[in-house]
Amino acid sequence: MAFDGIVISNIVKELNDTIVGGRIGKVTQPEKDEIILTVRNHRTNYKLLLSSMASMPRLHLTETNKTNPITALNYCMLLRKHLIGGLILSISQPNFERIVVIEIQNLDEMGETCYRKLIIEVMGRHSNIILTDENDMILDSIKRIGAQVSSVREVFPNRPYVLPPNQGKANPLTIRDFDTFLQIIRGQEALQQALYKNITGFSPQMAEEICFRADIHGSTVVDDLSATQIQSVYEVYKVLIEAIEKGDYAPTVVVDASDKQIAFGAFPISFYQNETLVPYESISALVENFYMNNAIQSRISQKSVDLRKLVQTNLERCYKKLNLQLQQLKDTEDRDKFKIVGELIHANLYQIQEGDTEVTVLDYYHDNQPKTITLDPRLTPSQNATKQYDKYNKKKRTLAALSEHIKTTQGEIEHLESVKYALANALKEEDLLEVRQELMETGYLKFRRSKSKKALQKAEPMHYRSSLGHDIYVGKNNYQNDLLATKLSNGGDWWFHAKDIPGSHVIVKADGQELPDVVYEEAAGLAAYYSKDRESPKVSVDYTLKKNLKKPNGSAPGYVIYHTNYSLMVAPSLKGVTLVKD
Repeated sequence: MAFDGIVISNIVKELNDTIVGGRIGKVTQPEKDEIILTVRNHRTNYKLLLSSMASMPRLHLTETNKTNPITALNYCMLLRKHLIGGLILSISQPNFERIVVIEIQNLDEMGETCYRKLIIEVMGRHSNIILTDENDMILDSIKRIGAQVSSVREVFPNRPYVLPPNQGKANPLTIRDFDTFLQIIRGQEALQQALYKNITGFSPQMAEEICFRADIHGSTVVDDLSATQIQSVYEVYKVLIEAIEKGDYAPTVVVDASDKQIAFGAFPISFYQNETLVPYESISALVENFYMNNAIQSRISQKSVDLRKLVQTNLERCYKKLNLQLQQLKDTEDRDKFKIVGELIHANLYQIQEGDTEVTVLDYYHDNQPKTITLDPRLTPSQNATKQYDKYNKKKRTLAALSEHIKTTQGEIEHLESVKYALANALKEEDLLEVRQELMETGYLKFRRSKSKKALQKAEPMHYRSSLGHDIYVGKNNYQNDLLATKLSNGGDWWFHAKDIPGSHVIVKADGQELPDVVYEEAAGLAAYYSKDRESPKVSVDYTLKKNLKKPNGSAPGYVIYHTNYSLMVAPSLKGVTLVKD
């Protein structure tokens, strides 16, 4: 995503307008790579989020409340010591890099005035949050980078802070004339590459936008451009830089036909001609809205790595076991032939002599065709028949046992697939705690008692409202599915579930009243959307009254059976329903 120097310059302007001159009243660290500063200014409390998460580093004002750990982390305690009560003097962006420096004035332990710098580097997996003193000596950082990790630049306490190498790029705010601009981009590179590889703070997206506004294809080699074309590129570039210098930003999100946010920028991105541009008044509101769901999912994904690996390992084991069982089952398909041979031997005992190695008889199972049967000369004719019956009975017993084993294995696979689905769709840490608890109770994890307060919290099913005002509840995991199917619904409510695939239980509160057709369609769309086949164009959804559901004794969480139901083919969709924030 284009969290480039231009977006950061917009954020810096917004922060200068809101929190510069304010005092830091609170410092929290809800995650190991995330800091939130609460700043009081203009009689308003602002929360500044600083994230060094490798997948989506960022900084912006936020309105989201996050749960903090019971015991503060060491870096958080250090920041509290140096920053709480501090006055924010300035916020700057050195050399238009993806770096923000917050200068803070405070009092030290002796009551003397001191100065600190909080430096946020927004650089992918190299992102960091660094605290220095007034002499640019590092006090500590959220990620320590020693000499064994980087030979270019150490980020370690009691080391001098130096800016990351700029790779020879030019600061766009210092390019004041056409000749300088031309000298910087000239060469055999494509125009788009020449712009973002040689000018600090420019992303490929913004470079493409400049090419589009200049009506020149981004893949055109710079040295192949005419003087008029290069002049056109420069004029577009100059207008952009003037807007940045004036602070005349226009934060915009690009939304595709399915309402998915696919890109954003500090200025409108017009080369997405077939998409919708949605303007925002605040760059912080834009960034928070854009990253919020992705950040939550990324964080949940990190915290569920061990669970997903455990489930996948057990799934692979079950599928391997099932394949072996099915192969063994296939080996029992010829069992009847041994019974037939035994009967044919038994029916022709009169013509078989001890020591015979074979006998030819009339096979009355196949139109009295002659059939030659191989015999064991060491056995009597009667024993040869018994031997064939024994083979038949052994395979018959194997068939019966395998049928039960296969049913058990398939049930285990079905349960593990539902857990895998629940992990993929967990929205909160409480959802993960419920899945972890389920895995402990079903024997996949060793049971352990958590001392965390979070372990005591219960996640709730998602609550939607139909276009006609009906309450619809969606389970996010098997515990919530059980809760919906057994306690949070009555016999007159309607139950929906994607047919024969892992997915959420969906309950529509109806209290025995007939539902309008549109509500059936919306609830079925929800059940299809919250299923393994979300990306399919159509999904078959079963629905029935809750009173028709039955949960067998000893069955896995989330498992129910039913014998009376209707079915709908629907597209997975959230159309018509509204998420209710209880």
